[in-house]
Amino acid sequence: MYTPTTPAQRSVQTGLNVLAAAAAVALLYYGRLFFITVTIAAMIAFLLEPLVDLFMKLRLPRGLASFVVCSISLLVLYLAGLGLYSEGQLMVQDLPTYSSRINEIVDNAAARVDDVEQRISQTIIPRRFREGPPQTPQPVPAPSSRSNRKKQPDTNTNATPPPIQEVRVRPETPPLLAFAYGYLRDYFDVLLMASFVPFLVYFILSWRDHVRSRLLVMFEGDARYTITKAIDGLADMVRAYVIGNFLLGIVLSIASSILFAVVKLPYWIMIGPLSGFLSLIPYIGLPLAMLPPVLAALPVTREPAVYVFLIASVAILHLLALNLLYPKFVGSRVHLNPLVGTIALMFWGMMWGAVGLLLAIPLTAALKTLCDNVSRLQPYGRLLGD
Repeated sequence: MYTPTTPAQRSVQTGLNVLAAAAAVALLYYGRLFFITVTIAAMIAFLLEPLVDLFMKLRLPRGLASFVVCSISLLVLYLAGLGLYSEGQLMVQDLPTYSSRINEIVDNAAARVDDVEQRISQTIIPRRFREGPPQTPQPVPAPSSRSNRKKQPDTNTNATPPPIQEVRVRPETPPLLAFAYGYLRDYFDVLLMASFVPFLVYFILSWRDHVRSRLLVMFEGDARYTITKAIDGLADMVRAYVIGNFLLGIVLSIASSILFAVVKLPYWIMIGPLSGFLSLIPYIGLPLAMLPPVLAALPVTREPAVYVFLIASVAILHLLALNLLYPKFVGSRVHLNPLVGTIALMFWGMMWGAVGLLLAIPLTAALKTLCDNVSRLQPYGRLLGD
């Protein structure tokens, strides 16, 4: 590796590093759809790799085992989506009830705000300014005799007729096609990239040994061992992070569903898992987890005690999971200090939006894993660690 010796060489090297970092940030930002797709596909492949190894122990070739695992995963996703769709159809039938209740709450809140504003104005503004100065009546002018005369049309004016505008008839677009085009136009790129995820997952799983062997051929000696160790550590970290969060979400979903069923909350079968998995989002998970049960309770109860119970139960479950379960399921594999985690959430949220908030921790933990397994990058790994 080239090491600059003179101050001028070090300055040039620093400038090149800054330019390279800026180019990398710009590439991540403008190519976010591509990188998000590849990252999600790689994480899913790391997660499904143990199942592929299990089927390979049953004497199935890697290609066929990868196909079977991907097919089973898609079937599970389809059944889960079908269950959510059936519950969502029931919720759609109750939307008028929800909308009327929300409109009632909004109207009551607006009336209370107006009442508070009037009370504040009566308290602060003096009375003489509220009533205003007395107004004197203005005299009404007498009608003129000329105004009663009927105006005769002026026949001497020769007005030119307005030009005839050209009218073009456009063919009417069918309503269904117009709706589909307007809905899919904004999400076409996202849907296009999402359609590549199953194929990427399959090819990553089926061609893993081939790509890994060709990658290791490019290195020799200790570098080959370092690359192997870094890839294995990265796969173990991603697998542990995803599985740990999934298990934690399952525990929160079951506990939330039981508590919501106790108070006879509508659609608790869907609201419980939704609240449980929303609670896993860093920093904003707690308020997001409170929204589904509170909204579901609006048309069925007006008792404040029910809302207090829902909010308190979600908060207690969130705090217990964050302080007791998260370190056991996830924290033992991530090892990021809170400052680095916060900065990572800000950076990836700015780069990739809401998806960046979900991928910030695993991406940063993957970077730390690579630094821990490369000797000259280990100081940066210790800087990122807890």
